[in-house]
Amino acid sequence: MIQKIITYYCPHCGSDQLVKNGHNKANSQQAHCKDCGAYFVLEPKQSQKTVTHRTILKTALERCSLRGLERIFQVTRQTIAKWIEAFVRALPAFRKTIRPARPDDKLELDEAWSFVGCKKQKRWLWTVMCRRTRQIIAFAIGDHSLATCKRLWKRVPDAYRRCHSLSDFWQAYHLLPESTHQCVGKETGETAHMERWYNTLRQRLARYVRKTLSFSKSDKFHHLFTKWFIFEYNQSLTS
Repeated sequence: MIQKIITYYCPHCGSDQLVKNGHNKANSQQAHCKDCGAYFVLEPKQSQKTVTHRTILKTALERCSLRGLERIFQVTRQTIAKWIEAFVRALPAFRKTIRPARPDDKLELDEAWSFVGCKKQKRWLWTVMCRRTRQIIAFAIGDHSLATCKRLWKRVPDAYRRCHSLSDFWQAYHLLPESTHQCVGKETGETAHMERWYNTLRQRLARYVRKTLSFSKSDKFHHLFTKWFIFEYNQSLTS
């Protein structure tokens, strides 16, 4: 029989007068020093931190909620939320993911609803897709009003605003230039690419599924995840 004896010492005072003190949410053994009164994790899982961090960020865009990530990786959702927020805020400017426009490009516009907190608090995602590149060239989250549509159109790069655009008959779209914009019915298939993209969005982000428990709890993270997904989607089309 081979036995290995490990002696633990307090990282604060160096004492070996330690007692076990339960487990934290990551299921790591905690300890309490009887000499200095400090509480700490007995064996911090530092060696796998980098790998776990990268894996969690990759998994977060695969329809997994923060609580689901917490259960899978045994990392608190508060920590995961901080990692995601820092990562998304460090992304390059959104326009850097967009390919240059061409004069013959056609744009497809559409909107889809989701909610934050409860279904009474609806949030509409407005998007503009370039049919040639399949990239999302602009997006806005807000209500279903003319104001959000205006905000969306302002975010469209200038070179793309001169292109022909297509949308359904929602009244807010009437603010777009009559010379380049056309309202069409769903049966024409002229906005099919944009509508198909929303299916992809709902398959990848559970917070956009209308019947789900993984809905967004705050507007901040609703926007962060949306921006992150669109950024990654656009990047996948340029590689």
